[in-house]
Amino acid sequence: MSAQIADLSAEAERQLSRHLWDPTEEDAALARKTASGLAEAVGEAAAQERLPAIDRLEHLREALAVLAMGLARIHGPLAWYLAQACTALSPVLRWRALPADRQSSFGTVVPSPSDLADAERAVRRLHTALTRAAAGTGADAGTADTGTDGCQGRSDI
Repeated sequence: MSAQIADLSAEAERQLSRHLWDPTEEDAALARKTASGLAEAVGEAAAQERLPAIDRLEHLREALAVLAMGLARIHGPLAWYLAQACTALSPVLRWRALPADRQSSFGTVVPSPSDLADAERAVRRLHTALTRAAAGTGADAGTADTGTDGCQGRSDI
């Protein structure tokens, strides 16, 4: 998931830096609100990894809900970006944290700790990309600080 979001975010940053996508004020406001919601849903890596799997999954589902709510309220390039982000994170919808036999689990699976960590990294990368989109800048226009999760622009998560 993280790799898909990295590719998606790189494309958004290219479009922003080449002025192929110039976010409107409405885009910027929604990008900020969505980024804030993502940061609230999924915290910094060390804190997330200490949580039980059921709580981590809950936070990831909240992040997906934040993206879906943003998508419902916008049109154009930001909507397309959010839609692709939702698609990339959609495996979260098939995950469960509770034990169940195959016949009564509706096809859900228990994610590995690395699956959870990858999805959380993806959410953090989305936060960074949406923050940049709200500012109307690509990576070359922003600061190049790198957090411990490898995501540029946000060292606090």
